[in-house]
Amino acid sequence: MVCCVKANAYGHGLNDIALKLAEKSDALAVASLEEGRQIREAGVEGPILLLEGLFQPSELMEVEELDLWLVVHNELQLSWLCSSEPIAAIRLWVKVDTGMHRLGFTKTSAVEAYERLKATGWQDMVLMTHFACAEELDSEFTDTQIENFAVVSKQIQARKSLANSAAVIAWPQTHEDWVRPGFMLYGLSPFGENHPSSRELDPVMTFTSEVIALKELSCGESVGYNRCWIAERPSRIAIVAVGYGDGYPRNVENGTPIIVGGQRARVVGRVSMDLLSVDVTDLQNIEIGTSVELWGKQLSVNEVASFSGYSAYELLTRMPLRAKRVYLA
Repeated sequence: MVCCVKANAYGHGLNDIALKLAEKSDALAVASLEEGRQIREAGVEGPILLLEGLFQPSELMEVEELDLWLVVHNELQLSWLCSSEPIAAIRLWVKVDTGMHRLGFTKTSAVEAYERLKATGWQDMVLMTHFACAEELDSEFTDTQIENFAVVSKQIQARKSLANSAAVIAWPQTHEDWVRPGFMLYGLSPFGENHPSSRELDPVMTFTSEVIALKELSCGESVGYNRCWIAERPSRIAIVAVGYGDGYPRNVENGTPIIVGGQRARVVGRVSMDLLSVDVTDLQNIEIGTSVELWGKQLSVNEVASFSGYSAYELLTRMPLRAKRVYLA
């Protein structure tokens, strides 16, 4: 199993998460050489897969120095590797474009790339692809991609890797030799709240703050910038010490769910850089210092994302360094 820790471990904190997952996985995966260097320097000793491969031929020296595994997905990277002396410690992952049309060789050129690398002396390669619609269970496109991959893999004697988080859960026929979970590692379902797998996943991140002020509003009064919400009844408003500067999305709708003192409430008014407002009129025992959960075990980030115009992936990976991280295990 290759555990994906790219994008600051999906916002959870790269070094701490990488060190923990390295104990439980066969390899880790990062997007960039910088991420690979960072977790090596943090103490990760096991294999690290560089998902986007080389950007310059000179980087191959550092890849060898850091003892990384390397994805090759285009003709330029292929030419650099074929003109270099093979390095036994570097396992190459040859990426096939089976329909996502981002990175990867075509079905025909993937076989040619593999044969060229093999002829150059590169050994112990893995054939990989990536799914475009695996989280859409009613889509036939994943079957199409599986069939396209099979056309290539039948011509190549190599280990295989297809499955991302969605495929790990819902497409067991794609597990093959290596799976590459990402989002699900952090306790979140790539399918949303209605998929049965949601009940089996426990969110890793709980994003919290607390109430720092309480305001009593009369009917017709507003809270926050631009008067985006106006009270239609006498209302009690809790001001929470968190905003878009801490990673909470600025453009959530009025009525976005939030947990205050263990009770479900709704965000009102415009989220500012450091503060947001919550209608707690119907809640009990709310006072300054009451705990607030923005998302976590009581409220899924998937649900919050549905009110924001962003995906849950974006909300997690945009978590800024200003948001303090406390690791409990």
